Amino acid sequence: MAASAAAAAILSLHWLLLFAAAVEDDVRCLEGVKSSLADPHGSLSSWTFTNTSASHICNLQGVTCWNPNENRIISLQLPGFELSGGLPESLKNCRSLQTLDLSQNKLGGPIPTQICRWLPYLVRLDLSSNSLSGSIPSQIVDCKFLNILILSDNKLSGSIPDELGRLKRLKHFSVKDNHLSGSIPSELSKFSSDDFSGNDGLCGKPLGPCGGLSKNQEEPLSLKLAAAIPSDDRQAVSSHYGSRT
Repeated sequence: MAASAAAAAILSLHWLLLFAAAVEDDVRCLEGVKSSLADPHGSLSSWTFTNTSASHICNLQGVTCWNPNENRIISLQLPGFELSGGLPESLKNCRSLQTLDLSQNKLGGPIPTQICRWLPYLVRLDLSSNSLSGSIPSQIVDCKFLNILILSDNKLSGSIPDELGRLKRLKHFSVKDNHLSGSIPSELSKFSSDDFSGNDGLCGKPLGPCGGLSKNQEEPLSLKLAAAIPSDDRQAVSSHYGSRT
């Protein structure tokens, strides 16, 4: 009987320690986000951490928790705050995060290749309308639960990684208005052409075929050569061949 009570007490203590560690991680996550991003309008000024109770942390601007009594953060949504800087490494401490929306800010630099190692349970990732640059990391495939991936209106370059076609749960996807090039992975061709528009170097379904000729390119070679000859010379050539008939 005493042994059972002792075991139960040890188990309870174990869970309390795990919960306390999780709370500390989430607080470190938010502290790092606040300290690493410039916040010109003071949108995160309410983020204070002297009180780490669930009732406080879960009511911070843009933060959503599992439930009011458990402050494991599952959603961080900070759109349109004009925050600037790079994507904070401290996000790796928000391990339970399912939604990350940092759209319509002024974030720059690359998308970290480790983002899905940091946040493996992401369901929604919206980084649209920023100034993110570099390539789209192929490692995003490790966010196996992604339903929504919005990277539109940035400065991303290079090709769309084939690995993204393996995101079987993906329902909404957009990379419009970037500097991407190359062929669109066939598995992503189910999305609208608008989701890829504004990338002059992209080709393949649902856009035009890769290596296809435009209407101008399809003109007969004779017409192209004729158009390249100055008008006076064309008249001379015409007169010359006319005199031989």
